[in-house]
Amino acid sequence: MIPWLADSPEFPPVETALTEPNGLLAAGGALDPDWLLAAYRRGIFPWYSPGEPILWWSPDPRLVLEPARIRISRSLRRTLRRHCFEVRFDTAFAEVVSACAAPRPGQRGTWITPAMRRAYRRMHELGHAHSVETWADGRLVGGLYGIAVGRAFFGESMFSRESDASKVALAHLARFLETRGFGMIDCQMTTSHLLSLGASEISRADFCVEISRLTSEGLSPGPWPPDAGAGFF
Repeated sequence: MIPWLADSPEFPPVETALTEPNGLLAAGGALDPDWLLAAYRRGIFPWYSPGEPILWWSPDPRLVLEPARIRISRSLRRTLRRHCFEVRFDTAFAEVVSACAAPRPGQRGTWITPAMRRAYRRMHELGHAHSVETWADGRLVGGLYGIAVGRAFFGESMFSRESDASKVALAHLARFLETRGFGMIDCQMTTSHLLSLGASEISRADFCVEISRLTSEGLSPGPWPPDAGAGFF
């Protein structure tokens, strides 16, 4: 059994999360900004399917990527040097979220529900949520979005319509975060794709200690400059 959250974002200790399914901590609550910020600061994130109540998770181990340790393959480096894509920050947040929510081969539905889209658009309006976009000939062909709290970035989802488009967005995000003194990109769940890009697993206990430190080192929320990734590669 997991606790049901009611009127305020008072989450149970992450150590009480289930081991199966890994990290399920609580249900209920809301997707208001105060709930989301309180969750991220504690190493917790929402993830649920349409028709379910809001479910809150804190898996163990946790996949993270230190911005300075992103692994850029030779082929990706060639793509970056050819400048095949224009990279922009925070110019098409809603479009990136919609693209991430679109059906994908081999998947049934999406966890990015209409309520989640509204919640993260509101977070973007408040300067907490950001997008990195890759463009080709005026078309949005890849990107990612997530939440910045202090000096931690919590990645939510990415998409790609052309080869390397999402990897280019991640490479620019990592360089930008490194220049701003960010210490970690939270990747949430382990995937072979993210492992190949330099992400690694750490224990939930270590993750929560580091997140507590990074989120308390405040960079004020606000939009990122559209050309923030210029000149990195």
